[in-house]
Amino acid sequence: MLHLHLKEVIEDDLFDLLREEVTIHQDALIVFLKNGVDIELRFYDDHAYSINWRWGDASCRIDTAPLHRELATFPNHLHDDEGRLRADPVTRPGDSAWSNVQRLLQKLMQDPLLQVA
Repeated sequence: MLHLHLKEVIEDDLFDLLREEVTIHQDALIVFLKNGVDIELRFYDDHAYSINWRWGDASCRIDTAPLHRELATFPNHLHDDEGRLRADPVTRPGDSAWSNVQRLLQKLMQDPLLQVA
């Protein structure tokens, strides 16, 4: 149900960012942004998720696997396009799935690789 809700609000509130309709595939949402970023959203609930995206040949991921306690944003963390592990500059523990998705999609339109903090 969460993916269906996210699909609806993405299409309603962020329509101007989309290259095409958001699709649901098994346990993921696929989002295509106008700037060429393709995103796979996998939300298990508001606090457990994995978000993968591609921009050209580059790929990145934000997830909440509780593995990197050394990062200030634990459990949220970013695997950047160079394979480095970084603090997550966008999603926030405790925020709703919609709040995190909205903030991330808007940020990816400006900075597809999240290189600017």
